[in-house]
Amino acid sequence: MLVTLESTAVARWVGESLYAYPSLLACHIVGLAVVVGLFSMRDLKLLGLFPDLDVRVFASLNRLALAGFAINAISGLLLFSSQASYLATSIPFLTKIACITAGMTVAYLLRPSVLVAASSTGSQQLKNSRHTVLAALSLAIWSGAIIAGRLIAYIF
Repeated sequence: MLVTLESTAVARWVGESLYAYPSLLACHIVGLAVVVGLFSMRDLKLLGLFPDLDVRVFASLNRLALAGFAINAISGLLLFSSQASYLATSIPFLTKIACITAGMTVAYLLRPSVLVAASSTGSQQLKNSRHTVLAALSLAIWSGAIIAGRLIAYIF
């Protein structure tokens, strides 16, 4: 099945075109910057940094984070298509996918808290151990996803 995917016209275009792979990689990096940048700022705020930043601002940025994730998903699937057989058995790739899944799960778990804060007075309701643990976990998970993603190119 993965060999069939690699033999599609789209996968061949990604793998053989002078511009496709680098362009998709650039899109992937932009999506990463949006998603991880927004989630990292939210997590650092939940850990007590940036006391002047109102946590309610993150509620209005959910759509931007989802757009960044969509850019990553589309560009990532296209990049994957050109090396599917190799990547399906790559420990760094599988680790990256696991970290992304875990990171988005933590973002989903934190989202209601940020929305509640957005509809109330804000940061006071977000100072509890659950949010601290989830924020620290989120930072670690997204760091793991980035590191694993970089290792894909170096570990065979």
